[in-house]
Amino acid sequence: MVRISQTAVVERNARRDATFATEPFEVAWAGEARWFVRVLECSGTWHARTEISPDGQEWCPYGEPLRFDAPGVYTAGVTHFGHWLRLAAEPDGEASTRLHIYLALKE
Repeated sequence: MVRISQTAVVERNARRDATFATEPFEVAWAGEARWFVRVLECSGTWHARTEISPDGQEWCPYGEPLRFDAPGVYTAGVTHFGHWLRLAAEPDGEASTRLHIYLALKE
């Protein structure tokens, strides 16, 4: 049996210099998810974390933070997440980054 999967590009070449969150993504059909953060440019240290929601309106942090402070690809997996996901990130002090964020899902 072939598993159903989807990869969504939720941020493309985004420049950030303050706390941000991706657009909400409805994932109720999926059993597992994995964030891929491709950092193209980075100054300072950033902490990103999965946030979950039952309705795409109210959010709570979930899982371990993902830390990045240099160009490269970073990843974090998540299971048992309910209906909606987004990735929120905040810098430690003054920082800036340019990145792509992907959300890979599997049934």
